[in-house]
Amino acid sequence: MHFSRRMVFGTVITVAVLASGLPAQAQEVLNLYSARHYQTDDALYAGFTEQTGIEINRIEGESDALIERIKSEGANSPADVFITVDAGRLWRAEEAGLFQPVESEVLDKAIPENLRHPDGLWYGFSTRARLIYYDKSKIQPGEIKDYEDLADPKWKGKVCIRSSSNVYNQSLLSALIEAHGEAGAKEWAEGVVGNMARNPVGGDTDQIKGIGAGECEIAVANSYYFARLMTDPEQKALVEKVGWVFPDQDGRGTHVNVSGAGVLKNAPHKEAAVKFLEYLASPEAQRYFAEGNNEYPVIPGVETTAAVKELGTDFKVDPVNVSVYGSNQPVAQRVFDSVGWN
Repeated sequence: MHFSRRMVFGTVITVAVLASGLPAQAQEVLNLYSARHYQTDDALYAGFTEQTGIEINRIEGESDALIERIKSEGANSPADVFITVDAGRLWRAEEAGLFQPVESEVLDKAIPENLRHPDGLWYGFSTRARLIYYDKSKIQPGEIKDYEDLADPKWKGKVCIRSSSNVYNQSLLSALIEAHGEAGAKEWAEGVVGNMARNPVGGDTDQIKGIGAGECEIAVANSYYFARLMTDPEQKALVEKVGWVFPDQDGRGTHVNVSGAGVLKNAPHKEAAVKFLEYLASPEAQRYFAEGNNEYPVIPGVETTAAVKELGTDFKVDPVNVSVYGSNQPVAQRVFDSVGWN
């Protein structure tokens, strides 16, 4: 057998995983550092091994902790691939010099240009949309349509949204910086702060639940959080109370982000690493990859979950390259700090 090691909240847990009867030294392997923690990933990785004969050794942990681990391991790092969620986190690994460029016709053909790094340092393999949610008993459909509407004074005291330290909000503001410049983004951020129903607290799900609790009338959260609530019988009353908007359908389109991966600079098994990324772009893997977190596949024609279908799959996407979510992140944080967004 070989061993898959999981790092959860800084603790490394080693899990035995059955392998083929071949001696360990005779097997081709891939060492995967993953910030994804979904049960369907087991089937995803098993499919890769079945197709290629390459065994996966997996270490799981929080994204920033894994980045620091790879940095500390340096040239002797066993890691071949780093996989995480949000282009902002991929950028953090990129800024640390952890990735190497990949040249792959398979990936360049399968992955839309706006969902991959311009130099092939990493690729997005599923997407999530950052949606606006509203209390259907107090707000009518069409009253709020765009991210920019969140700053309208008419919504003073009615908006629930996460902290500025949250990478999802940093990526959203980075996209707005790309669209409106720093000054325009600052004006928007000031407006949102003025409209907050409470100081930012909790995760995305907590913002939606704020509507159910009557703490706010509008919330911002990634699509998969609401998809999870839709499948939870205990949240039926909340789901029935909440409407949702794919923002900016008459303009540039809805902000989407990615779950993505790249080959690490010191990867000892580079060929296996590239094969793994190419496998993630296959229809079979796309289904597992997206279902793991109720996300959208990046290639057309791939089945997704019933909740995602109900949420909506036919919407206009902001075509900006998601790599700007990272490159604009320092400016985004400066804007957040300047307007007092905690």
